[in-house]
Amino acid sequence: MDDRGGSFVAVRRISQGLERGNACHTTSAEVVAGSAAWLGRGLSCVCVQRRESDARPSFDLTPSQEECLLRLQNRIDVAYDSLILEHQEALKALWKVAFPEEQLRGLISEQWKEMGWQGKDPSTDFRGGGFISLENLLYFARNFPKSFQDLLRKQEGDRAIWEYPFAVAGVNITFMLIQMLDLEALKPRNLVGATFLKFLAENESAFDLLYCITFKLMDNQWLAMRASYMDFNAVMKATRRQLEEELLQEDITRLEDLPSYNLLSR
Repeated sequence: MDDRGGSFVAVRRISQGLERGNACHTTSAEVVAGSAAWLGRGLSCVCVQRRESDARPSFDLTPSQEECLLRLQNRIDVAYDSLILEHQEALKALWKVAFPEEQLRGLISEQWKEMGWQGKDPSTDFRGGGFISLENLLYFARNFPKSFQDLLRKQEGDRAIWEYPFAVAGVNITFMLIQMLDLEALKPRNLVGATFLKFLAENESAFDLLYCITFKLMDNQWLAMRASYMDFNAVMKATRRQLEEELLQEDITRLEDLPSYNLLSR
């Protein structure tokens, strides 16, 4: 969604086979070589390395972190394809966990608008986040069903007349996390991304778990800001700032230690 309150979907071109070092993202995180935050997370070094072709720093990774990052990047590279049976089945599974009492009439149906897709064909909304954004939604629904249903049905808090569409907001959250964590680069180029890779090396579902935390935090910010449809971009920016601050806290050794994790309910 842009600053003018346009479409919710942030469109990201999903490229196959391109050099990840060419990806360029913005970040609000400050990088301080040898800082206590960096030292306290058991990462591979406290040095900041600069490449002549890149004005921003990059962080060395352990072999385990490199392997986990590559696997996550491979997931990120998969575009949603409505012709692939696995993708079709995942979309059907999402409907089943979201509305178990209502039978889906088809992969293209007006019913999808009930979940917060922009039209009757959800595949057109996945361009912003790829297949991983569908996997994120499924992980959320299966691991934190109460929070998933609360957000889907807007069951908590004093809601706005014009609410954010649940599913499309979820795609935007996937996209935002990929940018914030600099996950398409060969190596993380910000402290938040480098910190996240420590969690990823210890838990391969770390990205999916962080997605759930972020979605619930975003809704919490939405309610606190008394936001409406046109405020979604501001809410996402506030969510990102809060998440970055929590990830860099000194006493965080796993994602479950994040203060916002406590917002989730199973």
